[in-house]
Amino acid sequence: MRHLSIHLPPWLQDWLELLVPALQILLILFAAWLINLFFKRVTHRAGTHYALPRELMVPLQGVIRWLIIAATVLLILERLGVSATVLWTAFTGFATVGAVAFFAAWSVLSNLFCTLLIVVIGPYRLGDYIELIDIAEKTGPKGRVVDINMLYTTLEDASPEHREGTLLQIPNALIFQRVVRRWKGGIHARMPDNAPPTAAEEAAAQRLATGSKPQ
Repeated sequence: MRHLSIHLPPWLQDWLELLVPALQILLILFAAWLINLFFKRVTHRAGTHYALPRELMVPLQGVIRWLIIAATVLLILERLGVSATVLWTAFTGFATVGAVAFFAAWSVLSNLFCTLLIVVIGPYRLGDYIELIDIAEKTGPKGRVVDINMLYTTLEDASPEHREGTLLQIPNALIFQRVVRRWKGGIHARMPDNAPPTAAEEAAAQRLATGSKPQ
């Protein structure tokens, strides 16, 4: 059985050598655009569903976009004839620089990650009154939560020795290294440390001391 072969004129072969890589590059760009659109919609829906702040979603979308751009550039260079060895060397070099930058900015990145956990898990919200306690049960900063940004949680200081309006900025990473005492809605935000106990608190203390049951 004879094999059929098609002999193209030289000028058409020259055009095909240009058209095939061009079409492949266009397909790579189109696929990258679709992937970027997909992740953009996914992150937008996740941000809307979990009520994530815009300050968190914008950097996240930027990281995803730049990763897609980097992968697209590498694929295009490969289609243009750049050797895989050169691409791998460039990739490992960029990865090394990225790892060094990652460890250099670890404190900032840890605060960003803790901000995500605070928003998703919700150990406290804006308007709550919180107090940080270390392992030795020593009281730390306390006050009403007035702001939560990418790096800090800002408290309106409730210590009696500080004047009204004093603010405390606590790194978000520190929140997960301490015990957090929380009052929802900031009920005790204006209660001084030396406030006398109420009648209900005195009655509860008397029952605990005598071992009697409430009536």
